[in-house]
Amino acid sequence: MKYSFDDLKGRNCVITGGFGVLGTALTQGLASAGVNTAVISRKAGSNPKADAIASEFGVKCIGISASTLDREALEAAYKEIHERLGRIDILINCAGGNSPKATCAAEQMTKDTPIAETFYGLDLEGFKDVFDLNFQGTVLATMIFTRDMVEDGKGGNVLNISSMNSIRPLTKIPAYSAAKGAINNFTQWYSVHVAQLGIRCNAIAPGFFLTDQNRFLLTDEATGELKPRGKKIIANTPTHKFGEPEDLVGTMLYLLSDISSFVTGVTIPVDGGYAAFGGV
Repeated sequence: MKYSFDDLKGRNCVITGGFGVLGTALTQGLASAGVNTAVISRKAGSNPKADAIASEFGVKCIGISASTLDREALEAAYKEIHERLGRIDILINCAGGNSPKATCAAEQMTKDTPIAETFYGLDLEGFKDVFDLNFQGTVLATMIFTRDMVEDGKGGNVLNISSMNSIRPLTKIPAYSAAKGAINNFTQWYSVHVAQLGIRCNAIAPGFFLTDQNRFLLTDEATGELKPRGKKIIANTPTHKFGEPEDLVGTMLYLLSDISSFVTGVTIPVDGGYAAFGGV
């Protein structure tokens, strides 16, 4: 038996957040395997990346402007994808992010810590926005873009992008950590719910990558040097480096390919060993 990712060629994938730092690497990785992609992004309509990816890899790649929290926009996107690509074989839920409004200034409270710098000083709307973006957006996209898989009985594949925060919650970011923990649970729940329809659902939990969402927490804007928090992360990652977006591609292709046909309901860390290290 030949083992490769050739079975992915010609399949159609919807990827939300596919033009972000991590999403772009995943979209390019899909294209390199011959997968046609529809990228759902709030800024996709004016993004030249789709044409560039299509040209470089000889596949179809389209960008569609929509928020993963806007059901009407996602329904319109589903219709457009059918017209331009056809059946949806794969869904990757990659849209997400954090916000300073849902971030505590203090890592831990003491009796002298100002309340405004703690969990108790968080803006509840900011907390809700981050949780909804990461979790509700995943649920809603799954409801809409897996219809083909359910209705025609030919199965399919869902891949959720979780986070190391889901396994070992980080200080300062309770909303993001809670949402990613919910994604892990949903991944397990949904994988059971649709298993007999031939649909698999798994997740990847990236470790520490510098992205637009976390750069303000980890690096100094003026100098580009690591803040103490960034240095702490590197010290607790056995490989002593941040991940590169391309590091996620191999795990993604494995989980989407028929090579992993008996794998469903799992969350795989891609973290340089962070989850395995106890700090000593």
